[in-house]
Amino acid sequence: MADTYRHSVSVAGVTVREDGRILVIRRRDNGQWQAPGGILESHEQIEDGLRREVHEETGVDVEPEQLTGVYKHMKLGVVALVYRCRPVGGTPVRTAESADVAWLTPAEATAHMSEAFAIRVQDALGGPWPHVRAHDGVHLVGVDERV
Repeated sequence: MADTYRHSVSVAGVTVREDGRILVIRRRDNGQWQAPGGILESHEQIEDGLRREVHEETGVDVEPEQLTGVYKHMKLGVVALVYRCRPVGGTPVRTAESADVAWLTPAEATAHMSEAFAIRVQDALGGPWPHVRAHDGVHLVGVDERV
């Protein structure tokens, strides 16, 4: 029997402060700016994994408010569940995974990101939700659909 392909599932949080600024990181592994997140562990509930990943990458504690998008990286087979979050504690710090952590305006955040990751911020700031999109790691592919 042939091996069955399995997707990885990741989570990311577009965390919005009361002043409208967005929590972003510059990843150590590739230098890209993104909303913090990562791969779910097999035993985790989705929102618990989201809280863990955002805290591990930023030092900030968040509360998920809304699933805003589902994104598939077509080259890697990673499906990302992206939530709009609000900060509830912690202090932004650089970590083993993040070379920089910053609160940026939405325009600043998206200007620093590739199209495939900037759209996550844009989608989190405006419904209707959730958006369903595919990308190649840099650019969007296909068209937006809503579930």
